[in-house]
Amino acid sequence: MAGAERRRLDANRRGGRWQWWGPYLSARQWGTVREDYSAGGNAWASFPHDHARSRAYRWGEDGLGGICDRWQHICFALALWNGRDPILKERLFGLTNDEGNHGEDAKEHWWALDSTPTHSYMRWLYKYPQAAFPYAQLVHHGRGRHEPELELADTGVFDGDRYFDVELTYAKAAPDDICIRIDCANRGPEAAPLHVLPTIWFRNTWSWGRDDRRPSLRADGGAVLVEHKAHGPYWLRCGGQPDLLFCENESNAARLWGAPPTTPYPKDGINDHVLSGGAAATVNPGGVGTKASAWYRLDVPAGGTVSVDLRLANGPPAQGTEDAAAVIAQRAAEADEFYADLSPPRVSHDARRVQRRAMAGLLWAKKHYRYDVREWLEGDPASPPPPHARHHGRNAQWDHLYNADTISMPDEWEYPWYAAWDLAFHMIPMALVDAAFAKEQLILFCREWFMHPNGQLPAYEWAFGDVNPPVHAWAAWRVYKIDAKATGHKDVDFLERVFHKLLINFSWWVNRKDADGSNVFEGGFLGLDNVGLFDRSMPLPGGVRLEQSDATSWMAMFCLNMLAIALELAQHEAVYEDTATKFFEHFLAIAHAMNNIGHDRNGLWDEADGFFYDQLLIDGGQIPMRVRSIVGLIPLFAVETMEQATLDRLPDFSTRMRWFMKNRPDLCGNVFQLDAPGEDQRRMLSVLNPDRLRRVLAYMLDEAEFLSPHGVRSVSKHHLANPVSIDLGGQTHSISYQPGESTTGLFGGNSNWRGPVWFPINYLLIESLQKFHYYLGDDYVVEFPTGSGQRMNLWDVAAELSRRLISLFLPGPDGRRPVNAGAARFDLDPWWREHVSFHEYFHGDTGAGLGASHQTGWTALVAKLIRQSGR
Repeated sequence: MAGAERRRLDANRRGGRWQWWGPYLSARQWGTVREDYSAGGNAWASFPHDHARSRAYRWGEDGLGGICDRWQHICFALALWNGRDPILKERLFGLTNDEGNHGEDAKEHWWALDSTPTHSYMRWLYKYPQAAFPYAQLVHHGRGRHEPELELADTGVFDGDRYFDVELTYAKAAPDDICIRIDCANRGPEAAPLHVLPTIWFRNTWSWGRDDRRPSLRADGGAVLVEHKAHGPYWLRCGGQPDLLFCENESNAARLWGAPPTTPYPKDGINDHVLSGGAAATVNPGGVGTKASAWYRLDVPAGGTVSVDLRLANGPPAQGTEDAAAVIAQRAAEADEFYADLSPPRVSHDARRVQRRAMAGLLWAKKHYRYDVREWLEGDPASPPPPHARHHGRNAQWDHLYNADTISMPDEWEYPWYAAWDLAFHMIPMALVDAAFAKEQLILFCREWFMHPNGQLPAYEWAFGDVNPPVHAWAAWRVYKIDAKATGHKDVDFLERVFHKLLINFSWWVNRKDADGSNVFEGGFLGLDNVGLFDRSMPLPGGVRLEQSDATSWMAMFCLNMLAIALELAQHEAVYEDTATKFFEHFLAIAHAMNNIGHDRNGLWDEADGFFYDQLLIDGGQIPMRVRSIVGLIPLFAVETMEQATLDRLPDFSTRMRWFMKNRPDLCGNVFQLDAPGEDQRRMLSVLNPDRLRRVLAYMLDEAEFLSPHGVRSVSKHHLANPVSIDLGGQTHSISYQPGESTTGLFGGNSNWRGPVWFPINYLLIESLQKFHYYLGDDYVVEFPTGSGQRMNLWDVAAELSRRLISLFLPGPDGRRPVNAGAARFDLDPWWREHVSFHEYFHGDTGAGLGASHQTGWTALVAKLIRQSGR
C-alpha cells in the first residue's frame, strides 16, 4: 500500500508501536460511574466538577486535548488561565443531568480538527474566553424543558471577539517521539495575557493500597524526566524558558473533606500556585512530583499568534524542539496524502472537509477505558469500605468485567464510556481508514472480560445489563466486506472468530427475550429511550407484557446477518452450511410471527393501517400501540439478498432451502418472494412483501409523517396534532411529536427519540433500500415524496436520503449549515464557520444539531455516506 501513513499502519499490524500513544485521555472522568463510591449511586453528585481539580481519580484521567500511552500510565494535556477565571482551565466544563434543562450538556466550544489512524498527526482546537468563564451563569440558567439550552456562546463571552483560539498539534517523529506545538491566537482587538501550562502526570495507581510503587517526575535541566516502572525513561523537553512546577496527583484532603493533608503539594497545588501569582507554597521547590506543568506567561498581541513547542520522547531529543516545524509539516503532508482517496473525485471541497472532520472526531474519540467491577464493588484497602448495598446494586451481576482497553467512545464529554450498539456503528467509518482496529474492537466486545458468561454483551457503565439492539453481527459483516473490497483479501479468520462468539450472544437473546417462545421478542427500550409511551425497560403492572416490533425486527435482522456470515464461511468450510440452514429457518419463524402468529394471536402487522406496532398483551387480549414511530420502520432492516452464484456453490444449503419452500409454505409464504428470482437471479429474504413494503414506505416518505428535509424522523409528525395516550396501572402515558429536545424527563432529558433525526437509524434505512433494489431493480418505483406524483426506484430514494443527511453539515445557498441552527457566528464568522459539530441527533424540522455535541461516533457515518454517494 502506497503512502507513509499506510506503511505505518502495516508496521503497526506487525507489532509496531505507532498507536502506542494517542488521544486516549478522556475529556471527562468526573461524574462517571467508575468514580462513584457513594451510598446512593448518584455518580454526578458523588464526584462533581468542583472536586475534579482537587481529587485523585481512581480509574482514569482527563484533560484538555490530551494524549496518553495505551495503558494510560503517562498523561499529557493542556491547562490555561486567562488571569480572570477562579480556577485553571484543566478540563471541559458542563452541566450534570440535574443541572441541565435537557439533561447533561458540555458548555464549551472545541473541535477535533484532524487525525491519522496511527495518531502520527493530530490537531485539536479550543476557544477560550478572555473574560471570566461564566460557570455560575451556565449552572443557574433558569431555563425549563420547553426552552433551548443556554450554550457558552449565548452568554456573551465571545462578543467583540475577545477570546483565544488555542490549537494543539501533535506530530510523531517516531513512535515514542512526539513533537507538540501550542498555537495561541488572540482574536480580540487588544493584546491579552494568557498563561499556558502544558502538563504531564501519572495516573494515580499508588494511593489505593494495591500497589504502592510511585513513579517520578523531576526537573532535568530545561526538561522533565519521566520515570515509570512500566516504561523506559521519557523526557518532556520544553521550548523557551518556562517555570517548571511540580506537585502530586493526590487528593487535597483538607479542601475536600476537612481531613489532615497527605501531602503539602496536592493535585490542585499548581492551580493554587498560579492563581496566587506564585505566592502559594503548594508546589514542590525540590522539583519532583507525580504531576508537573511548564508555566508559560504569554502576552498575545491583538490579532496575533504566539506559539509554544515541546517534545515528549523516550530519550533526550538530540535536537530538542528545533525541528518541530519540519516534523509537523511532513506529517501534515502525509495526512493529506492519506485522506486524498477517501472521497470520489467529484465530491465538493466542503464535503471533503466535513468527511475529514468527521473522521478526526471519530479517531479522537478513541479513549483508554479502565473498570474492574469486582474491585470497584469491593472497594480498596486504603479507602473506606463501600456501603454493603453496593454488592446488590448497579452492575453487581457483572463482576467478571475487567476493562483496560482502548475503546471507541460515543462522545468525548457526555458519553466518556462505551455503548455496545454505538460502537458497532462507529466501526463502519472506522473500517475506511483502519480496518484492523475496527475488527479488533468488534472482537473485543465478544471477549470473556466483556461478554457476560450467559452471552449478553455489556451495554454501558450506567447499567451493563441493559439491552442494546443486536447490531454486532451486522457491523462485523459490513467491516469484513469493506476491508475485503479495499485490500482484495478476505479476512475469514476474523469472520469465523467473531461468528462463534455471536452464536453465544444469539442464544442469549432467544432464551432471555422471547418469553413464551412465540418468536416475538421483548427487550426494553433497546437504546430508543423515549420512543415509547412509557419506559419499556420497566416491569409493567399486573403481568402485562409488551411485545416489541423493534426487538423482533432486530432479531430478524440478526438472523439474516448470521445467515450471510454462515454462507460466506460455508464457501471456505462446508460444515457451516448446517449453521446457515439454522438461521434461515429461524428467520422464517420470526417473519411468520411478525406477520401472523396464529389463530388466537395477531402478529405485529396492522393490516388496516399498513404499519407495524408494538403490542400490549393484557387480560388475554392484545392492544396495538398505535404510535407511528421508528419501531414500525425497523422491520425494513430485516432484508438480505443471496446471489445465485453463492447458492450454486452451496448445494446442501440450496437443497434444504428448496425443501422448506415445498414443505413449509406456511413459513415461506410470509417472506419476500423467496421462490422468485429477482435482478441478476438474486433471492431475497425480507419480512415485508412488495405490497407491504410499499405501504410502509408511503408513511416513511411522507413529509407530513416521517420524511424531513434532513432525513427520516424517529416519530411521525402526524402525532404533533394527534398525540397518543394510554391508561396503564392507574397512570396515563402519552406521546407526541417532539422534533427537538425532549420535554419529558423519562430518561433524563436529552435522551430523545420523539421526533428528531438520528444517523444510525437513517443509515440502516438507506442500506436496506439499497438491498431491496438489488432484488427489485429499477421497475419497482415509489412516490418520493409521498403525494408528489414524482416516482423513484429505491436506489434513487436511498441516494436522496443520503443527500438530505449530508446536507445537515454543508452550507446551503445562503451559506448557512442546518446543523448550526441559524447561529450567525457559526455560519458567517471566518474563525468559526469551518468548524462543524457532529451532534447526537438533529431537529426533525430544521436539522439543528442537538444532544451531545461531539457524537462523532455514529454521526461519523456521514463520512461513509459521502464516500459512497459520490457527491
